[in-house]
Amino acid sequence: MRAGLADAAIAGGADTLCRLTLTGFGALEALSPEPCNPFSANRRGISIGEGGGLFLLAPDPAEIELAGLGESSDAHHVSAPDPQGAGALAAMRAALDDAGLSPDRVGYLNLHGTATSLNDSMEATAVAALFPDGIACSSTKALTGHTLGAAGAVEAAFLWLALSSGWNPDGRLPPHVWDGVADPSLPRLEFATAGHRLGPKAALSNSFAFGGSNCCLALRRAKV
Repeated sequence: MRAGLADAAIAGGADTLCRLTLTGFGALEALSPEPCNPFSANRRGISIGEGGGLFLLAPDPAEIELAGLGESSDAHHVSAPDPQGAGALAAMRAALDDAGLSPDRVGYLNLHGTATSLNDSMEATAVAALFPDGIACSSTKALTGHTLGAAGAVEAAFLWLALSSGWNPDGRLPPHVWDGVADPSLPRLEFATAGHRLGPKAALSNSFAFGGSNCCLALRRAKV
């Protein structure tokens, strides 16, 4: 669309539960026997969910815009992330640069937050490096489970709903649902509660995948 090759686009993802997926994550010892508990000292792995989300992207004026996106591929390991979060940090910085935003103009971050030991550790490290003064954030996988191929779209939808004056006139943020037991080995994050509001700032959503593939989207209210 930016290149003028398309007038509009439909983007999103969907995924369904199947035995192959469950068996695969079970073999990796990544499945939690209880609802996932992102960033907790008691986290034990992911909960699989299923879902779908689609967006219609068009250049027409609208209340909410996709302001920027960032991608990186650190290729650290086929299934384990770079422990220092270099790829995640690069994707977030690229999204901010693409949107022309500085970190202080972002009011919410939807974390990838799978509740696995390595992913939560590297993401907390990357977020703390980019937002040293803190940012309201939450992992909505505690609400939906990890919807796998649908996760990027589903979690972008949380951003869209948070920014929408029609659906969310009070600007409430998705709360971080967990047991409240912080992991002392992780940098401290400012997890969103029922009292957090977004205000006029933009919002980011992180999505990471196997093989070191990292993506971050920036959404904001457009000036229309």
